[in-house]
Amino acid sequence: MSTRPCRRHLNSADDLVTPYEAVRAGFVAMAMEKNRQATPFIQQARSLRAAVSGFSGPFELLDAPHIEPSLLVAAGVSDKATAYLQESDRREAILALIRNYLEPQGQNWVEELLYRFLLTRGDSLGGMMRNIAGVLAQRKTTRAILSALGVIGETYRYWDNESDLWLPKPENDADVELRVKGIAWQSRGANRALVFNIKVPAVNKNVDMCLLNCGPEDLSTGRVSRLIYQSNELYLALGELKGGIDPAGADEHWKTASTALKRIRQAFGDSPRQPLLFFIGAAIERDMATEIWNQLESDALANAANLTNDTQLASLCLWLCEL
Repeated sequence: MSTRPCRRHLNSADDLVTPYEAVRAGFVAMAMEKNRQATPFIQQARSLRAAVSGFSGPFELLDAPHIEPSLLVAAGVSDKATAYLQESDRREAILALIRNYLEPQGQNWVEELLYRFLLTRGDSLGGMMRNIAGVLAQRKTTRAILSALGVIGETYRYWDNESDLWLPKPENDADVELRVKGIAWQSRGANRALVFNIKVPAVNKNVDMCLLNCGPEDLSTGRVSRLIYQSNELYLALGELKGGIDPAGADEHWKTASTALKRIRQAFGDSPRQPLLFFIGAAIERDMATEIWNQLESDALANAANLTNDTQLASLCLWLCEL
């Protein structure tokens, strides 16, 4: 029987393939998240309607500085662009909105204003959703790691994304994964820290997941933290995490991840201790699964799991916690 850690949850390449049911569930989850993310924009539009409800015509908007940010959104000006505009430029953009689009609608100008406001906000939502698959994947993996630590009786500290501080495990850690950018624990008396999305100097690129041979006190912000990442001996395991569920993008996700993993192998080629490499992906098609399996069999990859399979994810995270 093989001693490879992946054998705890994988018997063949077929086990890695994402089933239709998981794809369907993934699309539903993304749709629900998109609706959740859209809720504040819908409420802003309602508030904007209330703010202009007493106006007799669109030109009165020019004398409403308190809603200028929303009017600029309706004019198609992004939040980033607004910071670079002078007052005269902002007024000109709003005036163009009124003359070209609101005034021609007559009594329906308020509806036109709201439609254009939501159109621009919808574009912002699209940009947010392009990143949300990765965010959701990180949250799910974080929760799996925290659960694995609980199973083996290890407590942890977490790197809080808001305060940028390492905090002790809360008494009730429900939803703590929403704020985590790193987790620290002990494995057989040795310090371990797993951090997400850090630039590994040897690779000169960001790596999705990095298991480090150090404690949280070594990873505080500032110059000391930046220096410690220079040591190749610091890295115990490095992994790629791809949360996109769309089968049409599966090959591209794997191509990106495979290239990143190859770059890591080359970067650490002369190091006395090579970091273990692993891959976690949500959309894994059959050809992809075969490539991943072959890399597992040749030890190019130390472990892999399908993100949509809770058993596989739990097994891989338990392996990470025990390294």
